Amino acid sequence: MELISLADVQAAAGRIRRRAVRTPLLSCPWAEGRLWLKPENLQPVGAFKIRGATNALRALPERRRAAGVVTHSSGNHGQALAYAARAEEVRCTVVVPDGAPEVKLAAMRRLGAELVPVAPADRERTAVRLAERRGMVLVPPFDDREVIAGQGTVGLEIVEDLAGVDTVLVPVGGGGLASGVATAVKGLRPDVAVVGVEPELAAETAEGLAEGRRVSWSPERTHRTVADGVRVGPSDLTFAHMAARLDGVVTVTEEEITAAMGVIARRARVVAEPSGALAVAAHLAGRAGGGCAVAVVSGGNVDPALLARAVAAPPVEETGPE
Repeated sequence: MELISLADVQAAAGRIRRRAVRTPLLSCPWAEGRLWLKPENLQPVGAFKIRGATNALRALPERRRAAGVVTHSSGNHGQALAYAARAEEVRCTVVVPDGAPEVKLAAMRRLGAELVPVAPADRERTAVRLAERRGMVLVPPFDDREVIAGQGTVGLEIVEDLAGVDTVLVPVGGGGLASGVATAVKGLRPDVAVVGVEPELAAETAEGLAEGRRVSWSPERTHRTVADGVRVGPSDLTFAHMAARLDGVVTVTEEEITAAMGVIARRARVVAEPSGALAVAAHLAGRAGGGCAVAVVSGGNVDPALLARAVAAPPVEETGPE
């Protein structure tokens, strides 16, 4: 299977310029070791997904783009595609799983997307049928070369902004972000480790890499995790990228995820949804290795009640100056 290249990611960086925010790196003197955050919650839609959605849409020929776009998403990719489609003045339809967080559904509606709710197991096939029936372009959340290339711009920025980086920690669900980031980082700095992070309750990539083949978990199994943005496993395309370019995948518990949300909010003043807190959770749990680490906070579209509980929970031991 042909993988995307560093040149593909660099081309994406040109397409998304002035549409996606170049997010800063935030130092964390309160954390053990040397930790920096890459806060993708600062994007216009609150998550990194705007990068891949914008690149995929802008890479389309104008005639195909004008037909409109459709996707399936629990929220962040749907918001990102709706945002990009509105900027290009094209229609956007999002197939959403029953039970998706209302905060994300409301955001997609505000951006003008048509929502089609279905059972979690039916969302991909429903999106494919809608694209065929309506003549729209399917823009998958991660199983797409242009989407992967767009997400990879996160890695470009990390390497350009922090010469001393030793490890990049990135959340893993469908694998588009990890695939793109690993492509960019390894293309520019082969010596830097890129490590994926999954919840223990949705660890398809970790299991697949251990077995040397892609594995699939049922929605009933992966929906046990609070990290709704990573309840979907990798595709053949993203698994091939991660198998070739990641230095490994570590897992974190549900308690570690929610604790990390609280720590990030209290100490870094950064809002992270559960999926966005995975990389920091791995660092706080001591599973990230040594040296200078960058944890990608992939998004901040969190239910307010869940965030309040995470912030109010008794804090784990936090080291470093106030």
